[in-house]
Amino acid sequence: MEAVAAVEHFFTTSTFLTAFMSKTKKTRPHVECPPRMSSTLYSHLSRYSPADWAAAVDTLSASVHPIDKDATKIWFTFFPLGLHLTMAAAEDEVAVARQLRLQGRWRLVDQIDTSHKFLFAHRYWPQAKLAVQNATGPFPDSLPALVSAIADAASRTARLDREFLIGICAVALMTLRQVGPDALVASPGGVHLPEEIRALSAHQVLKARARDDSQGMLGFLRGNRKEWTVTFDETDPTAAFTVINDEEIASAAKRDQRDHRSRDPRCTPGEGPIPVECRAASCGTCWVGVLGGAEKLSPVNERDERKRMLVFGYIDTTEARPIIRLACQAKAFGAVSVVIPPWNGFLSKQA
Repeated sequence: MEAVAAVEHFFTTSTFLTAFMSKTKKTRPHVECPPRMSSTLYSHLSRYSPADWAAAVDTLSASVHPIDKDATKIWFTFFPLGLHLTMAAAEDEVAVARQLRLQGRWRLVDQIDTSHKFLFAHRYWPQAKLAVQNATGPFPDSLPALVSAIADAASRTARLDREFLIGICAVALMTLRQVGPDALVASPGGVHLPEEIRALSAHQVLKARARDDSQGMLGFLRGNRKEWTVTFDETDPTAAFTVINDEEIASAAKRDQRDHRSRDPRCTPGEGPIPVECRAASCGTCWVGVLGGAEKLSPVNERDERKRMLVFGYIDTTEARPIIRLACQAKAFGAVSVVIPPWNGFLSKQA
């Protein structure tokens, strides 16, 4: 909705994109397509700008099941087309990545089957991927109509209502747009979920996201020392830590002393599962997407969080409690579920 549109608009209009595109433009290599998949759809998708995608995600949001309404917006914020276009146009990708201070795994091609694990509909990734691979023209000019058509095909295969497939099919089409037909077809297309997680229904997941921790019979005596659970990976039952009421998420994460660096090299030993460098909204490392409980977080601080998010280029919104937050600034007043992006950077950094 507003958050996604604002982020994509940023990539379309910002000075850094114009500068990089003009200074580092190169000719795209020809993409050879396997027999199972025509290049027609890939070529068709190339006509849509970041602004077109933002508008499409906004339009389609009303049709997405509540389980993935915010998750879909978060995914498109984590993997913006504008960043892909900037890097694809660069003669020296390493130099551009250094200019943008990119850390982590920002290339979608390296995580085709796993980038969307936090979507409930990741369960139906094989059907969504197959629907994209088997799509034949002519294709509608309207991007929302195209996504809906792909979702219709996937829903027939999955034998599931289309509202569950809209989000993941939009993801599948954007994945094709960024990685190309060869890479998409070559990816195994598997589901990366433990069986106990895969067996959960959408209702069960939504209920879990909304549930607050019981404080016990004498919980009222805790006062402002109530404790809440922060889940940072819904696909892993052990991926959670405790936050004290009115405490910043990143500060609470520090008490989780398990080894998280082996999972994400950006994590600092002894600092918890959320990558962090400064704890003062200066580095942009600790940004997270909020899958559930956004209303239980403190409002965005205008100076220390909202303005810095603009500097990082993650989101431009006037919402008091958006779905993209800085963990070092967001205080919890209840249980929340977040997802940690695989990269961070300064997307507004000038060349």
